[in-house]
Formats: sequence, structure tokens, C-alpha cells
Amino acid sequence: MKVGQNQLPGIVLALLAMFILAVMDLLAKYLGQSVPVPQIVWARYFFQFIIMAAIFWPRRRWKLVRTRKPVQQIVRSVLLVICTYIFFVAIQYMPLADAVAISFVSPLMVTALSVPLLSETVGKRRWTAVAIGFIGAMVIVRPGLGVVHWAAWMLLVLALAYALYQIMTRMLSDTDDPITTLFISAAVGAVIGSVIVPFFWQAGVSPILWFLLAGLGVLGGVGHYALIKSFEFAPVAVLAPLSYTALLWNTLFGYLVFDDLPDRWTLIGAAILIATGIYIIYREGVHKQVEVGDRHKH
Repeated sequence: MKVGQNQLPGIVLALLAMFILAVMDLLAKYLGQSVPVPQIVWARYFFQFIIMAAIFWPRRRWKLVRTRKPVQQIVRSVLLVICTYIFFVAIQYMPLADAVAISFVSPLMVTALSVPLLSETVGKRRWTAVAIGFIGAMVIVRPGLGVVHWAAWMLLVLALAYALYQIMTRMLSDTDDPITTLFISAAVGAVIGSVIVPFFWQAGVSPILWFLLAGLGVLGGVGHYALIKSFEFAPVAVLAPLSYTALLWNTLFGYLVFDDLPDRWTLIGAAILIATGIYIIYREGVHKQVEVGDRHKH
């Protein structure tokens, strides 16, 4: 990104991506009332793979799958598929907003895992923010009170898997084309889904539901592509906080379609997670500016 470049297109693309992915979550929860989750996950990746192949293969051919780090690409893709399975199962048992709020633990885990996996330095302020953020997560889950469904604990596993996925994405961003990364994710998801789905396949799905299943693939592909493109126009520090708009959309959709609203404790926990997440993003920006300044001095 060039210095001084207009960041507005990046902000618009990131906000659009959050809206599109929230619609995908809504569709997945709605479809879960009639279709087995493994069939939903299969459709989400299979149709994304078909659409991406139709768009990019004629122009790129084998360049579309050319990667310098094939093992990392496959591991990253498997982590994303695990996240999708867990999330689509969890939202069948709990409100969309609650599920999304718990998943906000993921940025905190990225910060914690960046020390051993990326050899990054994390100061006391960010470690404090991570600790406070985990308290926010516990406010939502409320362990021992029997208030929240077991699916909430699955979402903490999802947050860990998604944190590892984000770190793998960061590792690949310097060497591989983002379209290649997106395509390989769809391909791996389609293969894994195709292996699992025969054991859960439900025949007799109506044409309307098939249209919605195909829509999952379209929304997943367009949403993630918009997110990747957004980083060409604006830095992470500007775009990362916009991911929290997903909570607004999921709260609205959950209320309008399923008559679900998050309770007071979920909102308090989500507020703590969002505040600590934004603070960590801010501190990472400060840390990088200091590093750049030190390099210029030397």
C-alpha cells in the first residue's frame, strides 16, 4: 500500500465483507433447521470451489495453485474447515450474537501465540489486555453456572483454531498470492466435505434449499475475497476493528429471523472483548512504529 493512498475503499470492502459473512452465518443457521451440518459445510466449500475455478482457472491455470509453502497452505485450510464445522454446529444451539461474541477471543489468542510461533515480542500492556479479554470471555460463558450451552465451549476451541489459522495466513501473506490461498482453502474444504458428507447426506432437499446452499459458497467466496482486497487499500490497524461490526449484524439478524437477543452478561463480556481487542491492535501499531523508527536511526 502506498503512503497517503485513500483508505476509504479498504474500509468499505472490509465492512462489506463483514456484512456478507454475517449473512452467510444467518443462512447456515437457517439451513441447519432442515439440512445436516456436514451437508451445509460441504456446500459452503464445494460451491465456492466451483465458482472460483470458473472465474480464475481460465486466466491463471496452474498458477492458481502455485505455492511456495504447500504444507502450510493445507494446514491453514484444514484449520478453517474445522472452524466452519464448529461454528455451524454451535449456532444450531445458541444465538448468532452469542456465538460471534465468544469467537472474539481469537484475536487475543493470536497475540498470545505470536510469541512462540512468530517470535514476536508482546509487552506487559498487551499481555494485560489479553488477560482482561479472557475474563470477558468467561463472563459470556459463565463456567459452573450452567447458563450457557456446551456449544459455547466448542467456540473457545474454534477461537484457538482460528487464531492458528490467522497466524498461518500471516506466514503465507509474504510468499503466496491471496487468490491462491483462497482457492486452496476452497479446494481443501471441498475435498474434506466430500469425504464426510456421504455419511450424513439428506436426500430430498427442496430446490429452494439447494439455492440457499449454493448461496453459502457464493457468500463465502465473495466475503473472503472482499476482505483480502481490503488489505490492499488500508493497513491492519485500520481494518481489524471493523471485524467487530459482525456482532451488530448477527445481533440484528438473530433478532429479526430467530427472535434471539443476547442477554446482559453476553453484552458485557462482548464489550470487554471488543475493547481489549481494539487496544491490542492499537498497541501493535505503536510497537511497529517504534520498530520502524529504530530501523531508520540505524
